[in-house]
Amino acid sequence: MLKILGKVSSINVRKVLWACAEMDVPYTREDWGAGFRSTDDPAFAALNPNRLVPVVIDGDFVLWESNTILRYLATKHERFDLLPRADAEHARERARVEQWIDWQATDFNTAWRYAFMALARKAPGYDDPAQIAASLKNWAAMLAIIDNQLQKTGGHIAAHEFTLADIPVGLGVHRWMMTPVEDAGFTRPDFPAMRAYCDKLTARDAFIAHGSLGVA
Repeated sequence: MLKILGKVSSINVRKVLWACAEMDVPYTREDWGAGFRSTDDPAFAALNPNRLVPVVIDGDFVLWESNTILRYLATKHERFDLLPRADAEHARERARVEQWIDWQATDFNTAWRYAFMALARKAPGYDDPAQIAASLKNWAAMLAIIDNQLQKTGGHIAAHEFTLADIPVGLGVHRWMMTPVEDAGFTRPDFPAMRAYCDKLTARDAFIAHGSLGVA
């Protein structure tokens, strides 16, 4: 059985838990990370030299990087509705899904970091008003991209129907909705398509079970 190492409040662990629920993949889970067993433990570091959660163990196979884990699970379990086949016939559809998965890990994730650390986690060292304002501006710009894309698809981020890309992007949208941006004097822009998208995702059984377990 698949083993997942990581605490449920981690957004990257929740990606994997949500995906497993969508695919009916059974698993066991162990708490690792802040507040639990330290990822500096040599046993964990031997599995992931980055000392970050999640890590999955599938038999004798060890894998880290949450978005790669999502791809692995969808491919292994032949969920081609979530991630199209890696062949010439489906190259464009698969690339579109992967494009948004990668975008989440780069542009989207980078934009929110400072503001989220300051306003949601209240982490030491993240208290520069100028940097908070810049991060919020960049975060909102990324959400405008999402809103525009959703208007085009009429449904989800990569296509009309739910795909694997909606898990990382959807959790990012949920994080925005849960972060008290008003505490920094920021007026939350109105993104109607994004709000409808968030409502749609948070009504899914798999999200209800795992998606809102934290904003950390």
